[in-house]
Amino acid sequence: MDNEFYRDYKDRVMPALQRQHGYKNVHQVPKVEKVVINTSVGSQSDVKQALEEAKAELALITGQRAVETRAKKSISNFKLRKDQAIGAKVTLRGERMYEFLERFIKAALPRIRDFRGVSPRCFDRHGNYTLGVSDQSIFPEVELDKIKRNIGFDVTIVTTARTDDEAKSLLSEMGMPFSDRARKPAAPPAA
Repeated sequence: MDNEFYRDYKDRVMPALQRQHGYKNVHQVPKVEKVVINTSVGSQSDVKQALEEAKAELALITGQRAVETRAKKSISNFKLRKDQAIGAKVTLRGERMYEFLERFIKAALPRIRDFRGVSPRCFDRHGNYTLGVSDQSIFPEVELDKIKRNIGFDVTIVTTARTDDEAKSLLSEMGMPFSDRARKPAAPPAA
C-alpha cells in the first residue's frame, strides 16, 4: 500500500499507541479494519429516483460502487414492505479506506459549519465509532450546483480495538478531531 495516511499510521501512530498502552507485541496495536458508509432514502416520495441519486453520490464520495440495502420486515405505518430497496451502503477496506479516512478527517470534517469537533461519546463499547453526517456537500468531490437533494449518511469506523478508550486513542492519533467539551449533567431540581 502506497498511501501517505497508511504510512503515517505505520510510522507514527503504531509506536505512539504501543508506548501509550504498553503493548508488548506490534500485533496488539489496534487498527482500522473497515469503514462503512450507509444512507437511507426510505421516507422519500420518489424512492427509486432518490435511491439512484444516493448511490451516485456515495460512489462519487467513496470511489466505489454502492450496494442497495433492503427492508428486513414490513412496517405499515412507514409504508414499508419487506425486501423493498430503502438505502445504499459502501464498505471500504485497504487503500481506499485509508484514502477516504484522510479526505474525511482532513478535508470534509473541517468544512462543517460551526465545527468544534466530533462527539467522543459515539462509541459502541466494542471499539467502533459511528458518526452521522447530515449533508454530502462537505466533501470536496461533490459539486454544489449538481445537488438535487440533501443526503445524510452514517460513517462507521470499525476497529480491532477491544475497548472504547483504545479506539479513541487510535482515532485521535490518526487525527480525528474530538471535541473537548463533555456534556454537563443536568442540575438537580431545587427543593
